[in-house]
Amino acid sequence: MRGREETDSGMSARVSTARRWAEYLLAVLGGNVIYLAIEPQLPKPFRHRMFQVDLGLALDFLICVTLYGVIRLVRGSGNRPD
Repeated sequence: MRGREETDSGMSARVSTARRWAEYLLAVLGGNVIYLAIEPQLPKPFRHRMFQVDLGLALDFLICVTLYGVIRLVRGSGNRPD
């Protein structure tokens, strides 16, 4: 029976990893879409310039991280039994 337990736990780890990567992808793509939508209204220092590390890149990163946090928060609240 030990082999079956290991297989079940290994399968859930793969599902969890796939879900986590899907969350990463959703956060990065969604964050970039949000940033590109608001970029024209941003002051010039917050607009990203190609191939440079600047405040625009930092703002884009911050939006992606915030969106990832929201995704994790929403996903986590749905897993709790009431």
